[in-house]
Amino acid sequence: MDLWLSWMDELADQDYVIIDKFFDGDTYEKVRAEFQAKLPHFSQARIGALAQKSLHTEIRGDQTYWLDRKRDTALQPFWEVVDESIYVLNRYCFLSLSGYEFHFANYPPGGHYDKHLDQFQGRNNRMISMIIYLNDDWQKGDGGELEIFVADGSSVIVEPIGGRCVMFKSAVVPHAVRKSFKDRYSLTGWLLYQPAELGKFLG
Repeated sequence: MDLWLSWMDELADQDYVIIDKFFDGDTYEKVRAEFQAKLPHFSQARIGALAQKSLHTEIRGDQTYWLDRKRDTALQPFWEVVDESIYVLNRYCFLSLSGYEFHFANYPPGGHYDKHLDQFQGRNNRMISMIIYLNDDWQKGDGGELEIFVADGSSVIVEPIGGRCVMFKSAVVPHAVRKSFKDRYSLTGWLLYQPAELGKFLG
């Protein structure tokens, strides 16, 4: 719990927190194995919510597979981490989180995502964005870094190293994914203050 409290302090102070080795080794391996198993079922990501979603590969170039807790039971250790995260954020950050949506994401060579916020027009229930990287052998020059834009006009570059987690406030932290030069894997999602329809219907 001391670790969680230090992470929450960082999140409250600077609107984001970067956590290395977020999963224990067994959970990380299970999640990564499931990612690999689902790769043939990924589809090109779209932008927007529900009926407004559309394909814009010049803005966003990743491929995704939306997760469902009832279906994706092999990810039970991950779902337990989600439950713990919601509990801690509600108790110590006084949020009212009551739902979540997550997908696997692959940025193939050339894939990127332009600067944006993790909110939709007319739907603003994403409170905390959460990214866990699954790249065992990422090296400088491979690309796919997360760029977080901060209030003073500067930016923070986050290398997508396996096991690293980034959490940030969805409505206030602009960010981008830099061009990837090799496949770049992550488990990405949002903690919600109201339940959403299953994320596979979203961009």
